[in-house]
Amino acid sequence: MPKVSAKRQITIPVDLCQEANINPGDDIETFIFEGQITLVKKEKGAAKGLLKKIKINKKYSDNESLASTIQNKHKGTA
Repeated sequence: MPKVSAKRQITIPVDLCQEANINPGDDIETFIFEGQITLVKKEKGAAKGLLKKIKINKKYSDNESLASTIQNKHKGTA
């Protein structure tokens, strides 16, 4: 079983890396939800088209949208 080092590093077992197709040097993204940490291998183009059906509301700037999202997340509504 992997343990967390003093530097907060974790070694992912080889069999799990092979199953997830994670290789040395690959980029991964980490997410936490309800106390569970999830690792996802980043793959170029994986999100292509993900937001294409979302209509842009030009009423809000990128910064306003980001600030609103952060504010809602802290309130627990995001």
